[in-house]
Amino acid sequence: MTIEQENSVVGIEYELREEGGDTVLDSNKGAAPLEFVMGKGRIIPGLENGLVGMSSGESKTITVKAADAYGEYDPEATQTLPKEQFEGIDLQKGMALYGQGENGQTIQVSVKDFDDESVTIDFNHPMAGKNLQFDVTVTSVRPATEEEILSGEVGGGCMDGSCGCGH
Repeated sequence: MTIEQENSVVGIEYELREEGGDTVLDSNKGAAPLEFVMGKGRIIPGLENGLVGMSSGESKTITVKAADAYGEYDPEATQTLPKEQFEGIDLQKGMALYGQGENGQTIQVSVKDFDDESVTIDFNHPMAGKNLQFDVTVTSVRPATEEEILSGEVGGGCMDGSCGCGH
């Protein structure tokens, strides 16, 4: 079975590098495959599009431009806050911090700079503005079940919260 644009459950093994780089930024090789339902926005669009037409056991390198990954870097997406708001945190440039967004969702920011009075945080994803290269092997492909199509989750998830998954 080949991967369709939508409603295939796909398992992949991957290594991620910045395009042209040697340093592995992320990998699940030797661990459980990453499984997701195609067309549900669970992985970056450029990687999802690059998988279409592949079959189980097939490997390839997929290059994803920044716009189809984590977006372009937005220099306006920074904020300077009083250092008192970070009391008790051993600040380091580049460190990730987690907070709550306007709608209660968890957001990740990174510390761009700080001094004795203020801290500048960056709301851009750490990989924003970077072209990415994935070395991917498809480990499995199957049609999604009705529950998986509805929930967007492998295994069907739950829609009413009765299974304790927090939905």
